[in-house]
Amino acid sequence: MRHKQINNTPINQIMLILIILLICILIFKNLLYYLPGFLGAVTLYILFRNSYFKLTEKRRWNKSLASILYILISIVFIVLPIWAIVDYLVPQVSNILSNPADIIAKFNQVKVFMEDKPILKDIDMSDQSLMNFLQRLTKYIPSILNSVMEVGVNILVALFVLYFMQVHGRQMENYIRRAIPFSETSKNEIWAEVDLMVRSNAIGIPILGLCQGLVAMFGYWIFGVENYILLGTLTGVSSIIPVLGTMTIYIPVCITVFATGTVGSGIGLTLYCFLLVGGIDNILRFTILKTLGNVPPLITVFGVLLGLNMFGMLGLIFGPLILSSVGVLIKVYSNEFGKGNAIDLLESETNK
Repeated sequence: MRHKQINNTPINQIMLILIILLICILIFKNLLYYLPGFLGAVTLYILFRNSYFKLTEKRRWNKSLASILYILISIVFIVLPIWAIVDYLVPQVSNILSNPADIIAKFNQVKVFMEDKPILKDIDMSDQSLMNFLQRLTKYIPSILNSVMEVGVNILVALFVLYFMQVHGRQMENYIRRAIPFSETSKNEIWAEVDLMVRSNAIGIPILGLCQGLVAMFGYWIFGVENYILLGTLTGVSSIIPVLGTMTIYIPVCITVFATGTVGSGIGLTLYCFLLVGGIDNILRFTILKTLGNVPPLITVFGVLLGLNMFGMLGLIFGPLILSSVGVLIKVYSNEFGKGNAIDLLESETNK
């Protein structure tokens, strides 16, 4: 009596998948430090992809020279501005924290102003709370300096990886498309979502921060705020904070102007910030940013929260992408295994 032999194919497939997953986890764990650099290269590749292929395939540019050109463009328009902002902010903030007497003097003026104001009087403005706040800020300075070094290393990694991604772009894309076990429709939907989220966030967030920072800086200068360049820069950077955004900077600035300046200047600056600095956010989202990609606000807000915890600054781009990928994968599942797939099969049989 012959015994039926067990089919080893499913077992072999499962074993191979487990080995691949274990190797990927091992690689991911040991190269985690360079993950922001790799994600940065992916971002730049997507942003430059169409124009790069036009140069190399239609105009017959040398692939290496074209890639070097885009690396130089990245350095001039991305790396140098970020470096200039960091190089300006770190010494300015350190200088302010090194003069506690000035901070305490303004703090006391603000405390006196808030003593009899509704809502504001409930905020803890004791000297102990101020000292605790300054101590926490001082502790962050070494970590900020370390993160600056980490950003520098990952910028080099991003540009290095970008070169090879561009030079071998078509081979890389074909390999990825073959490796994804879905239909062409599903593959196109995944690519469209990735392209939309990366472009809308990589371009939209800097535009929004730059415009809000410049508008705030101009307002601070008009109403006589000290260190208006520093505060305007911080206001632009704070635009990435979910929900509160630029209010985290301009509300304390307005309260300080009320406490240390004149009531007229305080009222004027408050109206300016709420109407212009806050209003420009809505204007840009319904004009420039909508043309880049109409991303739902909830995906942006919660995606940024998710991404900042996972990837740091690059989480601003990839956090919303991860969140939106849930909806895309549900759509892919429907295409591959749900009613959508059955309808496609029925249509193909009808056409025959």
